[in-house]
Amino acid sequence: MGSIKEFSKVSLVIGVLSTLWDEEPIIALLEEKFGKISQISDKYEFSFTDYYDEEMGKRPDRWFIVFQNLIDPQTLAEIKIQTNKIEDDFAQDGKRRINLDPGILSLDNFILATTKDRSHRIPLRNGIYGEVTLIYKDKKFNALDWTYADYRSEKFEELFKTYREDFKKKLRALN
Repeated sequence: MGSIKEFSKVSLVIGVLSTLWDEEPIIALLEEKFGKISQISDKYEFSFTDYYDEEMGKRPDRWFIVFQNLIDPQTLAEIKIQTNKIEDDFAQDGKRRINLDPGILSLDNFILATTKDRSHRIPLRNGIYGEVTLIYKDKKFNALDWTYADYRSEKFEELFKTYREDFKKKLRALN
């Protein structure tokens, strides 16, 4: 029988889809809620699907925010609940202008939080599920059958490798 141990700390990464021209209010609010930000990616046109175009009024930009402090992975469900509230706060006429996808990055994988139940998702709590979206194997991030198209892209694979290297440095600093 294995021994029960505390979970290892992970890095909080929030994927942002936004049609807002000024991202500063989003950044300020996320920093207030989740702590100091260590990295903000460039913006990329979200051209993988038109799923969000109608609701958001146009094609959104995709970008990522990585937070400085490592977190307990058990907090992912609560973070998703908070990000859903933030989406509601920024909505206009009942339509989202931002979509926030919180996830946790470890040395082995990237797990996204979602409210949508599917066969491969694990219930966390309060209607929030976790999905292993990427696994790290053979010195790269690998997509799974259900991984969203943007997370499968070469540019995001490189971006997440950079985030993983930063995470490794943070882990070394803890020890």
